[in-house]
Amino acid sequence: MPAATPGTPSLLRAMNDRAALELLLVHGPLSRTRIGHLTGLSKPTASQLLARLEAAGLVVATGTDGGRPGPNAQLYALNARAAHVGGLDVTPDRVLAAVADLAGTVVGGFELPYTEGADAVGQVTRALGGALEDAGLTLPDLHRLVIATPGAFDPRTGRLRYASHLPGWHSPVLLDELAAALPLPVEYENDVNLAAVAEQRLGAARGHEDFVLLWNEEGLGAALVLGGRLHRGWTGGAGEVGFLPVSGHPLVRQVSRANTGGYQELAGVQVLPALAAAAGIDPGRAPAAPHAAQVAAGAELLRRAAAEPEGAHLAFLRSYATALATGLASLVAVLDPEIVVLSGALIAAGGDPLRALLEDELAELAPSRPRLVTGEVRERPVLRGALESALTATREEVFDTSR
Repeated sequence: MPAATPGTPSLLRAMNDRAALELLLVHGPLSRTRIGHLTGLSKPTASQLLARLEAAGLVVATGTDGGRPGPNAQLYALNARAAHVGGLDVTPDRVLAAVADLAGTVVGGFELPYTEGADAVGQVTRALGGALEDAGLTLPDLHRLVIATPGAFDPRTGRLRYASHLPGWHSPVLLDELAAALPLPVEYENDVNLAAVAEQRLGAARGHEDFVLLWNEEGLGAALVLGGRLHRGWTGGAGEVGFLPVSGHPLVRQVSRANTGGYQELAGVQVLPALAAAAGIDPGRAPAAPHAAQVAAGAELLRRAAAEPEGAHLAFLRSYATALATGLASLVAVLDPEIVVLSGALIAAGGDPLRALLEDELAELAPSRPRLVTGEVRERPVLRGALESALTATREEVFDTSR
């Protein structure tokens, strides 16, 4: 279809169509009269619009608005099955996959544990295939896929950087192999960046243009949102704060080879047993790898301390807050964000007691005082962010009826 010329009836129709679809996405089923009222369109124009969208498969009639005086009005809803998207969250321990419809409802999911020697292409296709099967769909039903990984793919070389701990994902031809196996638009994004997308769309960062998300699970990371947009950096490494040198802590050299840095060594999951012991708490037997077991054990220590934040528990939380604030102060000094979103299993386990202590520490270490808020997207935030990112691009395409 030829592109619409600005000001022509076809462009105005497309604009009205998009406005109506956005309203149905936000409000749910609406009557023709209500759509006309919200868009400012006349009843005949609203009727023509709905007929057009229904014929295109983007809108479906879905019952009536009973319970009012007079005849019941027909209700119309977004056809959530008009498009589907996929999201993957890849870690060294497992791959999580999910499929969502156009309304954002998750309709299928699958978890694939990591197995020794597994290749990245096989992991992706098996995990995605499991989620599609769970949803009753096939690969051609997907409009777009977003894959979340630690680190970032360098836009100049196509190679994964800042994530040497992710097995099977460092081949120089990996992106070409994935493109051959996945005949649909695929985007790759840093996992912490996608947690920030989830908070920006659905959680604690809604309505905020400048914020930092601080994440701590297997590793420390940050997402930087400036002017409402993710800041990724020249090589995709913006926010890899685990590599930050920190004052008073021994310098870590050859950080890429070591896959760690000063901030990670000061405040990462691996230090929690020692911090607990120094405060007089028995940390129990620390698990040796895998990463998920370390995170679970550290989160449990913090959860118990936050439940009774007194004495040794308070000392433990305070020492962890000081460690977190030491690196966070550098970000605040450079970026001056409006808010800092605290996310990830470890920080979430510390709850409000940890947040309050971190806020007090940051007030002494940083020149500005951003508001610290706890992340609200608790259920698989990285995977939710991958789906939200895929949905944004897909809705742009599907809602553009001028195509």
